[in-house]
Amino acid sequence: MGLPGSGKTELAKQLKLELESFATVDWFNADNIRAQFNDWDFSEQGRFNQSLRMSNLACLSNKDFAICDFVAPLVSMRKVFAADFIIWMDTIEAGRFEDTNRMFVPPEKYDFRITELNAVHWATVIKNQLVYGTL
Repeated sequence: MGLPGSGKTELAKQLKLELESFATVDWFNADNIRAQFNDWDFSEQGRFNQSLRMSNLACLSNKDFAICDFVAPLVSMRKVFAADFIIWMDTIEAGRFEDTNRMFVPPEKYDFRITELNAVHWATVIKNQLVYGTL
């Protein structure tokens, strides 16, 4: 999770490559999923529905890992999604959409907080944490 422009998609892409070296991986990108469902509702309810949709897709995945990259700006959306492992992209103070900036509540609960852009490096570190429990 993280603000638009924080590096979520680039990290997801790199993490998918890292994990695919030994496992099967589904990757659900919020923009691609919205396009697939032709759903461009960015109201609070629309964002909540997107969290439900992302959760359902991850649960239906038959792969070893399901990566979901989306903003998840509110606590209620994160509760509905109920991720097994949360990565917070805390690399920017403000994203490109003012309504999202106002809405975004920094998470109190996360497994990994990234504060600098370097998707290749962080994907390796996160893979090692997921697989071996080491940083």
